[in-house]
Amino acid sequence: MKSAAAQHRRSFWLKQLHQWHWISAALSLVGMLLFAITGITLNHAGQIEAEPKVVSRKATLPPDLLAVLAKGPEEGKRPLPVQLESFLDEAVGADVAGREGEWSADEVYVALARPGGDAWVSIDRETGAVEHEKTTRGAISLLNDLHKGRNTGTAWSWFIDIFAVACVIFTVTGLILLQFHARARPLTWPLVGLGLVAPVLLVILFVHL
Repeated sequence: MKSAAAQHRRSFWLKQLHQWHWISAALSLVGMLLFAITGITLNHAGQIEAEPKVVSRKATLPPDLLAVLAKGPEEGKRPLPVQLESFLDEAVGADVAGREGEWSADEVYVALARPGGDAWVSIDRETGAVEHEKTTRGAISLLNDLHKGRNTGTAWSWFIDIFAVACVIFTVTGLILLQFHARARPLTWPLVGLGLVAPVLLVILFVHL
């Protein structure tokens, strides 16, 4: 028989593990569901048709802003002046704040990569002609890009890292809890072993490395 101290330690660790397990499960639940669903959509991306929707808008810089643009560099990469950022947002719906523009003698081009689509804006430095094009590829494409962290920015990147840590805690505490309860559940380790062996065999037999 186990001593009272051993039973107390077991009870303590079971309580702690259950605590960490349910907290990490709660934190990662929605994210895990999202990433599981988008794992399926990514795996079948070629079979899911998405018709891109393209919206183009045009405008012309007023003389005062054209003069501001003329003071920029002849070439290189640098953000647009703040006055231009506000104008582009209001005139053509292009949010270029914090984005670097590619400056040349003829134009300024700003790539506006975004999840689920693409966008760009160009400004003719001589005439002040502005052209903005925005492409969207639908909700599935958006979710797939969120899954991959493609063009999603720093905040989403942090979310993915925190979510991944929560998933690691959830799975590790789950594994340890399996160890605690394995004696009463004979199929525990055969099932865990199957979960390991199945993907390894698939990679060895069917994936060309």
